[in-house]
Amino acid sequence: MKTIEVDEELYRYIASHTLHIGESASDILRRMLKFTAGQSAPLTAGASATEPSAKAEVRPQNPVRAVRELLLSDEYAEQKRAVNRFMLILSTLYSLDAKAFGAATESLHGRTRVYFAGNQQTLLESGTHTKPQHVPGTPYWVITNTNTDRKRSMVEHIMLSMQFPTELAEKVCGTL
Repeated sequence: MKTIEVDEELYRYIASHTLHIGESASDILRRMLKFTAGQSAPLTAGASATEPSAKAEVRPQNPVRAVRELLLSDEYAEQKRAVNRFMLILSTLYSLDAKAFGAATESLHGRTRVYFAGNQQTLLESGTHTKPQHVPGTPYWVITNTNTDRKRSMVEHIMLSMQFPTELAEKVCGTL
C-alpha cells in the first residue's frame, strides 16, 4: 500500500464521506470515484501508458504518525464508548501491518478465554458472555465483554509486539 500526502481540507472532505467505522481512505475514494479494483486509471492528455498521469510524492505510511493522527481525528474524538475506541484502534493497527497484527493476537488470550479469532463461533465457544464483535476492515473477531483495563492490556500487548514506542502505546491506552 502506498501513502500520498493531502492537505487538511481535502483529508477532512474525504473523511466526511465515511460510511462506517474502520472504512479505509482507499475504500472511500474508490466509492467516490466509482473506481473498482483492477480498473485502469484513465490517461490524461499527453501521458503515456508507461508513466503516471500525475506526479505525487508517494512514501510508505509512517505507523507512528498514523496512530497519532487517529488519536487526533474527529472520528476518534466522537466515540463516547471505550469499546468503539477499542475497535477503531484495532482496525488502524491491522491496516498498518496485518501480518504483525496477526502475530501479536495469536499469543493474546486469557486463562480460559480466547480474545481474537477468525470467526465469531470460536469466541462464543471460549466462554460465556464474550460478546464477540467483528473488527472492521479485518478478518478478525474480538471479545468485547471485558473491562476497560483488559482492553488497554490487549492494545498495549499488540502495539508493543508491533514495535511501537512504549510512550505511544501508553498514550493510546490512556485514551480508552
